[in-house]
Amino acid sequence: MRVLVADDNLISRRLLETALRQWDYEAVVASHGNEAWEILRSPNAPRLAILDWMMPGLSGPELCRRVRQSGGDRYTYILLVTSRAEKQDAIEGLEAGADDYITKPFDQMELKARLASGRRIIELEDQLLKAQATLREQATRDALTKVWNRRSILEILDREVDRAQREHSPLSVAMCDLDHFKQVNDTYGHLAGDAVLVEAVQRMRASMRSYDSLGRYGGEEFLLLFPGCEATAAGRLAERMRAEIESRPLEWQTGPIHFTSSFGVTTLRAGQRLSAEALL
Repeated sequence: MRVLVADDNLISRRLLETALRQWDYEAVVASHGNEAWEILRSPNAPRLAILDWMMPGLSGPELCRRVRQSGGDRYTYILLVTSRAEKQDAIEGLEAGADDYITKPFDQMELKARLASGRRIIELEDQLLKAQATLREQATRDALTKVWNRRSILEILDREVDRAQREHSPLSVAMCDLDHFKQVNDTYGHLAGDAVLVEAVQRMRASMRSYDSLGRYGGEEFLLLFPGCEATAAGRLAERMRAEIESRPLEWQTGPIHFTSSFGVTTLRAGQRLSAEALL
């Protein structure tokens, strides 16, 4: 894990760098408060920071305040290091946004333990964010195909209709239905049917623009949204997807599976007033 070491004293910086390397940390050094701030606000900034209280430019407490005020997606654990030993100084540092506080001259084993505590907090936050992302995906994505689920794609449709009417721009909506899908399940089994659904999604995605949306509307039905797309262009796009889906069979363990699809397309013209339900 990378650790920012901000201290204007060369000897202190070297001592901290040496200790961090021994503890399997990667030190990122700064000798000036402003330099430390640039590092902390950069992409992929260190998540752990050891800040000296007194530095040229921004002081340690001032850096703490800036970091906390800036927010950010990931938490930065800050350890203030100072020669001040008064209780009021510790309170001031913690109120500025520091997570911990250690006085000079510090014991290396104590510093190691305090850094380990900070590292555990950072790792716990990473686990929490990962769990939240997993839950968010489960709530919004179709478990099999990983496209938007029915609720999510309908919510996106509502937003796109509102935006198209607000901006007086067109919005095309397409429905894709895999033909005779029950026969695929009956002939080859449900696992093969699942594989066909996943393959069909991949083939549709290959023709989509980055700002188009695709969701699973029903069992073998998919809803596609083409913002800013007029009817003629949307028809061509849907035909390209239909042709791509039937262009080659899916290779399955019992033999190739041929499958086709049908598309229906409608368009909310620029300036037209229609509800999402009416478009569907």
